[in-house]
Amino acid sequence: MRENFWLRKVKHLSSFQVILFGFLGVILLGALLLMLPVSSSAGTVTPFSDAVFTSTSAVCVTGLVVRDTARCWSLFGKFVIITLIQIGGLGVVTIAVTLTMFSGRRISLMQRSVLQESISASQVGGIVRLTQFILKVTFSIELIGAAVMCPVFCRDFGPVKGAGYALFHSVSAFCNAGFDLMGVREPFSSVTAYRANPVINLTLMCLIIIGGIGFLVWQDLVRNGLHFHRYRLQTKVAVTASAVLIFAPAVWFFFAEFAGLPVGERFWASLFQSVTARTAGFNTENLDALSDSGKMLMIVLMLIGGSPGSTAGGMKTTTVVLLLASAAAAFTSRKDTILFRRRVEDGIVRRASAILTMYLELFLLSAMIISRVEGIPLQTCMFETASALGTVGLTLGITTKLGWISRAILIVLMFFGRVGGLTIIYAALGMHPHLAEYPHEDMMVG
Repeated sequence: MRENFWLRKVKHLSSFQVILFGFLGVILLGALLLMLPVSSSAGTVTPFSDAVFTSTSAVCVTGLVVRDTARCWSLFGKFVIITLIQIGGLGVVTIAVTLTMFSGRRISLMQRSVLQESISASQVGGIVRLTQFILKVTFSIELIGAAVMCPVFCRDFGPVKGAGYALFHSVSAFCNAGFDLMGVREPFSSVTAYRANPVINLTLMCLIIIGGIGFLVWQDLVRNGLHFHRYRLQTKVAVTASAVLIFAPAVWFFFAEFAGLPVGERFWASLFQSVTARTAGFNTENLDALSDSGKMLMIVLMLIGGSPGSTAGGMKTTTVVLLLASAAAAFTSRKDTILFRRRVEDGIVRRASAILTMYLELFLLSAMIISRVEGIPLQTCMFETASALGTVGLTLGITTKLGWISRAILIVLMFFGRVGGLTIIYAALGMHPHLAEYPHEDMMVG
């Protein structure tokens, strides 16, 4: 009787509510596992506040940490963290549907609908085949990335530990999580020891880009190869925007931020920081040494993030490009928003505007509160809140020093950034069409 009651409850949940509660459930389960003495390298119980922060950061593929991953967690704890990263990167719903497929059970229409929302697919049809494609590509790329990095890590840490490190960092990079195990050399050092290593730099960057460009983009690229004109509009926008957001900031970093480095190191440092800033959380240079302009550029990149339906967070590249196109339409007195000779519906433009508004309000308000509570300069707090909201994981070194109020704010931002603002609002309020039409009246703006 009780089982039927809960089944009825679940059936009445919307797709957005299933996604929301799915992420919350995995975060809570991860926190409870990390609290166990077996998860700690010291063999002691981890405080709930530290465990839930780490679990949220892992599931939301962020990378902000209050405890050094390499030193403070046991082998079991690290396994829990990388598992949470994989679940968070693929999406809770994707994992649940995968388990259903492996069990031989039929995928229900509700599950297909939830999966469609989870991976930002345009239609329900073919959603199971798309899921199978995502899983194959994900695990194949993660294994390839691990294999490429394995010789370097095996040389530095031995064959067994090196292989484990290669797999951990490959999964973390592909899922755009930014968790690392380099604390064995220096706590919270990320991958700065490999700042001039082309194998590690190039492999991590490729994994980050592939993971952050979007599942639907992969499918389009595989299906149409290099024939750009055949791509869907989303693919064209994601690929073009990603290229611009990688190379333009890299040029700035090369000439304005890392001019004191040798040319070879400067090239890798500039390109790596440009790639990682949008969602990944690894760093090969001391970010605190950046100028105010350099930090502000990274804040903008972190807020933009990756592309829809990917392992990345942020407002998404398509949102920013769409708003720029809408502004261009207003400047040229055009009625419609046009991208690559395609008209975009006004409703989608309104959603993009709503996303931008939510992100800016949360980002600025949270930074102001943390700055006031902690007595830290506002730009430093803006860097931290942009990193949490964009699920990036980069920090200027203040995460471990924050009090419980500030940590709670970062937890909320990480959750908001991974699940999505509109998903949370639709889950809370529902999607109710308003049929009433009110009287029209003009208003001046600008």
